[in-house]
Amino acid sequence: MSTFLGLYNYWAVIALMMIGLYTVIAKGNLVKKVIGLNIFQTSVILMYVGMGKIDGGTAPILVQGDAGDGLVYSNPLPHVLMLTAIVVGIATTAVALALVVRIKEAYDSIEEDEILEQDPLS
Repeated sequence: MSTFLGLYNYWAVIALMMIGLYTVIAKGNLVKKVIGLNIFQTSVILMYVGMGKIDGGTAPILVQGDAGDGLVYSNPLPHVLMLTAIVVGIATTAVALALVVRIKEAYDSIEEDEILEQDPLS
């Protein structure tokens, strides 16, 4: 039972991921879909940061004269990659919201079913 409760961060990741996926699939509002994608992305970032943390791990910085014997080092690569993912996610969200504004101007709606009714190609 303690193992089940000890993995609370993974349960949070699963809950956020399912909320984001449900929002993207079930909602017809384009802004809500963008928010759902952001929630999904947040869950992935949380998962990588959670997996990159090592209990008792220290930063991989050696000082002069210290051999670092017996120390456990945390790998900084997952955290650095997630910083990059956050920046890319912000840029993607900005582009998606700009597209939603253009769709609103063209179709006078941001509801998916109303846009599909007006679109002659569908």
